[in-house]
Amino acid sequence: MTSRLPGPQRRRQLLDCARDVFAVQGFHQTSMNDIAREAGVTKPVLYQHFESKRELYRELLDDVGRALQDTIAKTTADAAGPREQVEAGFGAYFRYVADNRSAYRLLFGSGTRRDPEFAEVAIQVETMIADFVAVMIDVEAIDQHHQRLLAHGVVGMAEGASRHWFTDSEAPVEPELLAHQVAELAWAGLRGVRGP
Repeated sequence: MTSRLPGPQRRRQLLDCARDVFAVQGFHQTSMNDIAREAGVTKPVLYQHFESKRELYRELLDDVGRALQDTIAKTTADAAGPREQVEAGFGAYFRYVADNRSAYRLLFGSGTRRDPEFAEVAIQVETMIADFVAVMIDVEAIDQHHQRLLAHGVVGMAEGASRHWFTDSEAPVEPELLAHQVAELAWAGLRGVRGP
């Protein structure tokens, strides 16, 4: 068993262990015993912090979603203009995927999408990123709803590229190069958009 940790540190450790176990085994195949064993604690210790497996998973999804959102927001804050923000945003996204594969698998994996409550968290993260992208789509004669629709298309590009990149061992592309290429694709596409 691991040494005694203060409550907040123990909770963080449990979330980190649970993230890795859930990412490999999925929600339904993972038991609280599995997580306790991986964390080196007893099951009662785990239940002191989380009332149920569902509560733990939901908090974990919120935690991962916040981390991705914060990463993108911090990275893009100092960008000189919209084009630089787009590339910085893709860079933050792909670097996050590269550095946090289990977190990405947890948030955007098929297991999360099959449960309405869990899918809601992933949708909230996608919506936040799309809202950020929408304000950079400066095309005359299209309304805010059209901007948001296009922004969701850009987010879909990032997710689609990440899924393929994540599973294709034949594509060992550096996150920065992938970010640059996808940003160029997105920017060129957005520049070509015309109003009705």
